[in-house]
Amino acid sequence: MTDEPLERLRAAARRTRELALNRAATGLGHEDADDDVGTIGTDDALGFDPFSLLEALHHNGVRAVVIGQVAGIMHGSTELTGDLDLLWDGTPAHAPALAAAFTSVNAQLADETGKPLATHQDSFLRPKVQFTSPGASGDCCTPALPWGNLQVREFLDRAITAVDPGGLEVHYVSREDLIQMRRAIGRPKDLRRADELDSFASNRRGDSPQR
Repeated sequence: MTDEPLERLRAAARRTRELALNRAATGLGHEDADDDVGTIGTDDALGFDPFSLLEALHHNGVRAVVIGQVAGIMHGSTELTGDLDLLWDGTPAHAPALAAAFTSVNAQLADETGKPLATHQDSFLRPKVQFTSPGASGDCCTPALPWGNLQVREFLDRAITAVDPGGLEVHYVSREDLIQMRRAIGRPKDLRRADELDSFASNRRGDSPQR
């Protein structure tokens, strides 16, 4: 386990905030992101800092796995992002801790149509819930979400854990599984980012799951 992926994420989040610092708000959120540019072009990039939520998940004992471009950055991707996407197992017994973590960072939830939801454990039992918090917005998904032919529950078991010197643990999807996710979704940004990840040496440090 290493904090190198977390250092990459911290650096990328700083660059995102700097890039968006003087940009006028557009009214666009992560769900409105362009299929090529991604969420770096939305208001979610303004003040982007996923660490408050990641720390809340850790402190509440939630094993939520980072997916999407934040995971890509942790694997070394150079493309910036403005959102944080998560995958957890969807087990009802784990939902209270998840709700506590999101509540602690004042997150607001919505369903896939944008209808507001209470930040309550039952809301997280949906296949996907959208969230907005002061530092990061994105999707919180379970394996019940249609993932095509992907066995994403197995992705949870293969997730990598990065640990920083302060003890923060962040779980993130393996490079190979993230590539599968990218190619299954198939948007221009996903295919481009899958090609980038595929170009990395398979023996890159931190690429293999830590047990």
